[in-house]
Amino acid sequence: MGQITQKPLSLSGPGRGRTGCCAWQQPGAWAFPSYTLPGDGGIEIPDPGPDSLKRQKRPLCQGLRQSGDLGRGISFFGSERSMKFILVTGGVISGIGKGIIASSVGTILKSCGLYVTAIKIDPYINIDAGTFSPYEHGEVFVLDDGGEVDLDLGNYERFLDIRLTKDNNLTTGKIYQSVINKERKGDYLGKTWEWVMRQAKIPVDDDGVEPQVCVIELGGTVGDIESMPFIEAFRQFQFKVKKENFCNIHVSLVPQPSATGEQKTKPTQNSVRELRGLGLSPDLIMCRCATPLENAVKEKISMFCHVEPGQVICVHDVSSIYRVPLLLEDQGVVEYFCRRLNLPIQMRPRKMLTKWKEMSDRSDRLLEHCSIALVGKYTKFSDSYASVIKALEHSALAINHKLEVKFIDSADLEPAMLQDEPVKYHEAWQKLCSANGVLVPGGFGVRGTEGKVQAISWARKQKKPFLGVCLGMQLAVCEFARNVLGWEDANSTEFDPETKHPVVIDMPEHNPGQMGGTMRLGKRRTIFKSNASILKKLYGDVEYVDERHRHRFEVNPDLTHHFEAKGFRFVGQDVEGERMEVIELDDHSYFVGVQYHPEFTSRPIKPSPPYFGLLLAAAGKLQSYLQKGCRLSPRDTYSDRSGSSSPDSEISELKFPSITQD
Repeated sequence: MGQITQKPLSLSGPGRGRTGCCAWQQPGAWAFPSYTLPGDGGIEIPDPGPDSLKRQKRPLCQGLRQSGDLGRGISFFGSERSMKFILVTGGVISGIGKGIIASSVGTILKSCGLYVTAIKIDPYINIDAGTFSPYEHGEVFVLDDGGEVDLDLGNYERFLDIRLTKDNNLTTGKIYQSVINKERKGDYLGKTWEWVMRQAKIPVDDDGVEPQVCVIELGGTVGDIESMPFIEAFRQFQFKVKKENFCNIHVSLVPQPSATGEQKTKPTQNSVRELRGLGLSPDLIMCRCATPLENAVKEKISMFCHVEPGQVICVHDVSSIYRVPLLLEDQGVVEYFCRRLNLPIQMRPRKMLTKWKEMSDRSDRLLEHCSIALVGKYTKFSDSYASVIKALEHSALAINHKLEVKFIDSADLEPAMLQDEPVKYHEAWQKLCSANGVLVPGGFGVRGTEGKVQAISWARKQKKPFLGVCLGMQLAVCEFARNVLGWEDANSTEFDPETKHPVVIDMPEHNPGQMGGTMRLGKRRTIFKSNASILKKLYGDVEYVDERHRHRFEVNPDLTHHFEAKGFRFVGQDVEGERMEVIELDDHSYFVGVQYHPEFTSRPIKPSPPYFGLLLAAAGKLQSYLQKGCRLSPRDTYSDRSGSSSPDSEISELKFPSITQD
């Protein structure tokens, strides 16, 4: 058996014999310490000396050329050029806004006519985000292919109007799983694979064009022990793809203590120093601060962080996230990318940014208010319902209303709270009763479910606009069964397995012994069964819609005829007609429930129809909207100068809902 020595972290390399754990040698893997299993079964890890590097150099290049990853050209306006990679790292604190900045960078590049994709790297051990607590990591975002991913991918999709896949979110756990599975199967036979370069080439726009720019966000902060392998991987990656194809943006905090009011640069200096010590030199330093950066502060950061003053970008707090792309564009970020990455951008009017400016201006000057009571169990952390809130904002903006979300912990509405904490109980009911509409989003677990049932019952009896999503729809079924059909013990088997009236049951494919990856996930088709359906009209009078799902339980199809007889309509079903997807209640302005999660496909100028209907009903505009053929008044539509989110297309008029672009 050969002597065991240390091998440097390797992006790629064909190796000798059977390679055991060499990242970048198979799809779905990143850079981790590698070892080689020679033909005699001994373990040999070559010495990382000059001779070893020389031995590796030639087969590495040969392997890349054979795989087609080295030097593969991408068409930029007719010329053959390499894929451009923009890495976004963060320092000082987490939650600093890397996701919004990465999305904004992609937005301004897309407005210039480039096709952009995005990748998020999370250094935690979980395989995916499916089993996360919403209080720790925020909501779980679901993609078309059923991937349960970080909420930042929701930002990418909303800003860029693209559709990503589960492989656009990479985790350490996903790497470990892939590497171990492939090692057990003996798949390491010297082939060279490049995960990022492979994923970056997958089309994400509706027209199927291969992306030209890939924005990569590395989660966490520089210095975290769990992100060290990724930092080292990108240190080597920058040389592999060449300097002119790789750019690093470092997002850092510039705090301003209230005691002095002075903007402090030391945290940024230390963060950049640590990043440079790990082998990455930032090309742009984006400084998050409460107020615009002073010139003296910008020059100080420039001096001590080894960049030009023009490479220090101020990203101060703004009234709306729609202003962030405009903020970056005003400071010459596009021009810098043109020079640094040699992008052949044609300096033409950027219609997409005109749309963002119009949205921002509209958001700032709204006068009419509309309040929605969000009744859930994770209301202490707004990121737990990030996509829900964005979908409400998109809809409110479309009808020229300023949105007010009233967060209500559903447990505070339950009768037991009246005895334990009466103040909380009365405050919660006061919020609910003063809202213009009620929304019950998805969730899991029995805590707070009875409070949600109470809110649904109040909305039904008071004729208040109501939207139930996923669990919200299931509890609406339970509430109607109890209070109208007279089945007092009606419940979901998730909460009461022994109920005599199981109106919501677990699906046959549900595996109760395993939590992760056992749900009905991803894009599924819903067929409308009634032409009188309000939701069908809001969708544009289509026969079916494709929306994203995430659930383990479903309405019991054997009991639906009891509901139909009382005016509780199941107007949308799956393709087989076995699963209930959409409910509507007769003699109510807007009482709608959907089994799917429409918030995941809502866009700033294409709001989700179920949420749009809720806001229209809450503002008293739903009936006039339906009578006008589902068209907004001219003052509510965006101008024809706004452009669409596709690089080479335009829209002449915004119509809600928009299924296709004009």
